[in-house]
Amino acid sequence: MTPDIKICGLKTPEAIDLAVERGASHVGFIFFEKSPRHIDPLTAGALADRVRGRAKIVAVTVNADNEELEEIVAFLKPDILQLHGSETPERVLNVKAVFGLPVIKAFSVRVKDDLRKLEAYEGLADRFLLDAKAPEGSDLPGGNGVSFDWSILAALDGNVDYMLSGGLNKDNAAEALSITHARGLDLSSGVESAPGVKDPAKINAFFDVIDQWRSSVSKGVKS
Repeated sequence: MTPDIKICGLKTPEAIDLAVERGASHVGFIFFEKSPRHIDPLTAGALADRVRGRAKIVAVTVNADNEELEEIVAFLKPDILQLHGSETPERVLNVKAVFGLPVIKAFSVRVKDDLRKLEAYEGLADRFLLDAKAPEGSDLPGGNGVSFDWSILAALDGNVDYMLSGGLNKDNAAEALSITHARGLDLSSGVESAPGVKDPAKINAFFDVIDQWRSSVSKGVKS
């Protein structure tokens, strides 16, 4: 298995160039004003153009209305829309119908029962993103640098396509992949020196670990 790697919350040419150079399959831009990773659509579009065709461009929104999405799609021209709020199944269908783009639906997870929320979206969302529930008092639905008990994901049907997020970094990425067999990892704070500030050394260190993990899998060391 070669998992997808999504680096999210990108804001600078240096960070996006390095992420894709090192092997990011997806790059995410966050359109949520409360986030330190928030970016305007025009700037995001210019950054995306640097790597377009080499990585999937993902627009991350939180309960955005169609007017907001129209502006984002016009400037960014994303490959995928990620809905990271409380969007209903009906809203997911509406977004897909209006914009004609694949949708990743994000869910906050803490305990096994939280996974039951996915059922209503199966066959509607093109992929799920499973993130840790935000700490009490946080204004951010993601990017909080916390994780959850990955062992609960064993309860999911093996056909459920999801990316794992929440508290991932160079120290636990290999363990996360080995425990969950997730088809993708999504990182933001795990490759930052401060909220919203991507750290080249941490990006390189993370991809070094991923390269080592892939090598070990190809040699049959891990499954």
